[in-house]
Amino acid sequence: MIAYISGKILDINEKFLVIDVNGLGYKVFSSTDTLSGLSLGQTISLHTYLAVREDALDLYGFTSDEQKSFFEMLLSVSGIGPKSALSILSITSIDTLKKAIATGDTGYLTKVSGIGRKTAEKIVIELRDKLMAHKNESVNLRGEHDALEALKSLGYSQNEAREALKDISPEITDTNARIREALKQLGRDR
Repeated sequence: MIAYISGKILDINEKFLVIDVNGLGYKVFSSTDTLSGLSLGQTISLHTYLAVREDALDLYGFTSDEQKSFFEMLLSVSGIGPKSALSILSITSIDTLKKAIATGDTGYLTKVSGIGRKTAEKIVIELRDKLMAHKNESVNLRGEHDALEALKSLGYSQNEAREALKDISPEITDTNARIREALKQLGRDR
């Protein structure tokens, strides 16, 4: 099992990167969040998960052990494969995903291509008990949803709004303050 990889980035694609480790190139699938901050020639270290299938060995890379653990937790849900789990990790922060699952808000999960209402409900049912530490945070999740909708109503795409909200400190809990911070972030990006 390959648990960790470190090397120079040879290639970056929208779904994977190729890492040179002493002359051997490893194709590592990763979340869009991880891939967006990388550049060719950069040295990177990733925690990895090796998915073994009958016809392939696929390597998935994560910037933190927390991401990898959450990825593995998603894989424990029947019907969720590595590509779907990676797509789920790409939509928002892990904290927001945990809150959504713990509070039964399937709306975040159904935004992922290939994840319908029934699959989202299955994820919530199978992982809710594991994430009960976040059960009292439904107000924060509602605020996150309200902030997302407010930014969309101002003309930003769902992806732009999610990316901006993802970068805001979790200590900022007031919805209006989160919207202001997101607008500052979006203003800098344009």
